[in-house]
Amino acid sequence: QVQLVESGGGLVQAGGSLRLSCTTSGLTFSSYLMGWFRQAPGKEREFVAAISWSVSTTNYADSAKGRFTISRDNAKNTVYLQMNSLKPEDTAVYWCAANPRAWGYEFWNEYNYWGQGTQVTVSS
Repeated sequence: QVQLVESGGGLVQAGGSLRLSCTTSGLTFSSYLMGWFRQAPGKEREFVAAISWSVSTTNYADSAKGRFTISRDNAKNTVYLQMNSLKPEDTAVYWCAANPRAWGYEFWNEYNYWGQGTQVTVSS
C-alpha cells in the first residue's frame, strides 16, 4: 500500500519559514518525480514545486521561485519543501504527490499518489 505522509505545516507569521516533509512508503521512491501542490480557500489546486527522481532537475511556480526550495533524500524516501519569506497568500493546504513519469510535473493529474495534505497558515 502506497502512503505519502506530509508534516511540518502550521501557523507562522509573514516573513517566517516552514519546512514541509513528505515521507513515503510502498513505492520505489527513487523512481518517482515528486511534486508539491497547494490549494487556498476558494481557489484551484496549483503547482508549487517539483523535483526529478535523480535530483538533477527542480521546477518552481513563479510564486515560489526564490523563496521555496524543494529537495529529496532518496535514502529516506522523503521529499522536502523549505519555505522562506512566507506571505499571507501562501496560506493553503499543501500536498506532496508522486509522478511515475518524467514529464508533466506541473499538472496535478499526472501524479498517481497523494498525501493527505498539511495546512500552512501565514498571518500578516
